[in-house]
Amino acid sequence: MRGGGAMVCDGRMNAQTLERPVLDEPQLSAANRCDACGARAWVRATMPSGGQLYFCGHHANEHLPSLVGAGAQILDERHFMND
Repeated sequence: MRGGGAMVCDGRMNAQTLERPVLDEPQLSAANRCDACGARAWVRATMPSGGQLYFCGHHANEHLPSLVGAGAQILDERHFMND
C-alpha cells in the first residue's frame, strides 16, 4: 500500500500484483477428465465456493475468461500437452 490507501492494479503485472495460489492437491493426471467433453483435463478451476471444474485445452480456452472473472483459482498445465 502506498499512502495508506488500498492498492489498485493498473493492469501491469509486477511483484505486488502477481499472486500464485498455493494448492495442496497433486498435479493433474490422466485420470482427470474434462467436465465438458471427457477428454484429458489440463486445467483445473477452483471456484471461490471450493468446487472444482476440469477442462481440456479446447474448453479451457473457451471458459477461462469467465472463470477468472468469477474469481476462480486456475491450475493450468497445458504446457505439458506436448511432452
